[in-house]
Amino acid sequence: MSDAVLVLWDIDRTLLYVGDTDRQVYRETFHQVVGRPAEKLPERGTGVTMPLAIRTLLLDNGVAERDVPRLLSRMVQRLPQRLATHVEEMKHSGTLLPGAMESLQAVYTAPSLLPAVVTGNLKPNAEIKLRAFALTPYLDLDIGAFASDDQHRPALVGIAQDRAEKKHGIEFTQSNTVIVGDSLEDVRTGLEGGALVIGIASGKSSATDLRRAGANLVLPSLRNAGDLLASITTLTQ
Repeated sequence: MSDAVLVLWDIDRTLLYVGDTDRQVYRETFHQVVGRPAEKLPERGTGVTMPLAIRTLLLDNGVAERDVPRLLSRMVQRLPQRLATHVEEMKHSGTLLPGAMESLQAVYTAPSLLPAVVTGNLKPNAEIKLRAFALTPYLDLDIGAFASDDQHRPALVGIAQDRAEKKHGIEFTQSNTVIVGDSLEDVRTGLEGGALVIGIASGKSSATDLRRAGANLVLPSLRNAGDLLASITTLTQ
């Protein structure tokens, strides 16, 4: 597999959408840890890592800076437990985005492509979401990278590349690593972390916004798996 390409998928608003579930989980966990309701919740669809979103949540709701590290750690520990209680709700109110399953399957079955994830989710949260929508068979989560690994999202690219190299004995660099994601944060992750970026205009960022941010190629959606495969080939030839 000397011509192998590491394909790093974003999850939320690229492959699936969980509706208000994440915000409800933040709301419940904040109340549980801090002892009062949160008046302001994290902005939707930014793509920032969960630890950074939690830090903003705490500060925006009047938690003193000195108390943030302790409370943030407790929230990170409890978020997966809270999300696990909302799986059925997530299945009901959430959805797979158009073409996500077909595109995942196409990348998974392509001989030279190695599909994994780079996501702002904590690893347990990512696994819960992917299992809920039956996507785990098409991703190698062992070589993925998560907010559990580093709260600085661009750093996750190198983590995933190192894990893939150890497993497959192939060096992965910007020339053979592709991020597929919907947000400006996905683009920044690739540009700063060392990956090519295929922007998918399925989230809050328009195709124009993704191009201006520096995405190498932009697709309107994942509806055409052939277009995605062709885009990966074009970028990595």
